[in-house]
Amino acid sequence: MSEQQGHDHSHAVVTAGNVKKLTFALALTSTFLIVEVIAGFMTQSLALLSDAAHMFTDAAALAIALVAIKIGKLPADDKRTFGYQRFEILAALFNAMMLFVVAIYILYEAYQRFSQPPEIQSVGMMVVAVIGLVINLISMKILFSSSKESLNIKGAYLEVLSDALGSVGVVIGGAIIYFTGWMWVDTIIAVLIGFWVLPRTWVLLKQSINILLEGVPEEIDIEKLRNDLLAVKGVESIHQLKVWAITSKNIHLTVHLFAPAADRNQLYQQVMEMLSHQHGITEMTLQIEDNACMVHSHESDGHDHSNADDDTHTDEAKNHSH
Repeated sequence: MSEQQGHDHSHAVVTAGNVKKLTFALALTSTFLIVEVIAGFMTQSLALLSDAAHMFTDAAALAIALVAIKIGKLPADDKRTFGYQRFEILAALFNAMMLFVVAIYILYEAYQRFSQPPEIQSVGMMVVAVIGLVINLISMKILFSSSKESLNIKGAYLEVLSDALGSVGVVIGGAIIYFTGWMWVDTIIAVLIGFWVLPRTWVLLKQSINILLEGVPEEIDIEKLRNDLLAVKGVESIHQLKVWAITSKNIHLTVHLFAPAADRNQLYQQVMEMLSHQHGITEMTLQIEDNACMVHSHESDGHDHSNADDDTHTDEAKNHSH
């Protein structure tokens, strides 16, 4: 018997709010980007150009995030029965890759400049960086609340955060150059910005790839989940347990439960409530079986099979196709 829990519609509400926030942040960022690029070339500051490059990826990230939300709202069809929600994860992956490219470019340019530091206009460098910092702080405040709910928004938020810290670095570098005349400080600041971005980019990249490979979401303890299912009254064994995420907050589960003596409707309600309250999973398909031959056929096919008397569990190796 297969049962499927209905969809959680809270995602649509979050998405509507995200569109307004992203649009406003994109307008602010794009406007200042033009100013910063021009100022970077005029002042000869690599740190400022580094900050401008980050500002460009900020604008791109915000634009991609907006497109991802709009595409993600498209209804499911015969070719994509899960809809287009996963486009959000593709956008987050693309943002992470862009950040990697920018960081590597800045490090390369810094290496080139160490031998011949150019003359830098420190006052102009500081003024532009301060304005950029204000713009980034406004965008961060707008995006912060939604960054915890969406990996896509988190990617955009991380880019703005890294750019804000970059602006702080440029201001400090400009002040040091102004008072000491040490032109090489500009290059050091640019390198530090690049190194600061890389670890955070790796985290975003890893999270995105895990979802695209349909790995178990980080917030799910698969062993506890398996033991909780086996602990439900009437369940003798489980197999075909699969847990994956469509987006960062949309977790799905399928499992076969061997419960020959249980009341199916009652068992379904118990499992549904347990999964929802203890593990935060609301999208599920439960197949309740009472035929031992079906269980043995899964075992002979090499499928995962866990029972209440067995402490040794093997992970399911069969992939889903969406």
